[in-house]
Amino acid sequence: MLIPSIDLQNGRIVQLVQGETLAIATDDIDAWIARFKRFPKVQLIDLDAAMSRGNNDALVRRIAAELPVRVGGGVRTVARAEELLAAGATAVIAGSGLFRGPGQWSAADAAVDPGVVINHDFARALADTVGASRVIAAVDSKGGRVVIHGWKTALPITAVEAVRGLEAYCDEFLYTHVDKEGLMQGTDMDAIGAVRAATTRCVTAAGGITTREEIDALDAMRVDAVVGMAIYTGVLGLRS
Repeated sequence: MLIPSIDLQNGRIVQLVQGETLAIATDDIDAWIARFKRFPKVQLIDLDAAMSRGNNDALVRRIAAELPVRVGGGVRTVARAEELLAAGATAVIAGSGLFRGPGQWSAADAAVDPGVVINHDFARALADTVGASRVIAAVDSKGGRVVIHGWKTALPITAVEAVRGLEAYCDEFLYTHVDKEGLMQGTDMDAIGAVRAATTRCVTAAGGITTREEIDALDAMRVDAVVGMAIYTGVLGLRS
């Protein structure tokens, strides 16, 4: 399944290259809502909330009233997850909050058990409060390691290890292959396949997915595909 992506920044829809360089920005929110109306799932990420630079809550509510959106960005507390669900999100996407950053574990402990970097307390509280069926765990990988804090902090845990550690707290994983994100150079099927094999939960993949052939190949693997840049640039058409 193709899941189109809407990223919000400063009240606009944007697309960034590698999470940093602004490539596309538009104020025409209604046009993109209209284009994505027929999709059963749309991904909506508030980049400002994710980077602790305010939020786009009013815009999230506006889009959620029109589209079936799963919403991420700044989900670091149970209260924030509840706010987004109350705003109309069908599910919340939690990322960095599911992991413990450097200083909260020792390198020696992490070498023995990479699972010490998982924030089990928050993951459990989130699942217990809003229900695992409405939690999507975002696992972002760069250079073979999970990255958090806007992809700037690398953790001593692989995506496969993270998925196994978080499986009890969610019904779905959003795996982003950061090495390919925004570059439209194709994605890493082997990395996605390893994540798919590591969990019985639903898996959605993002990062460099550009062609219909990739989407079909992922579908054959029982993996949904989030696509952003390729849609906004017209490289990938939205067929009926």
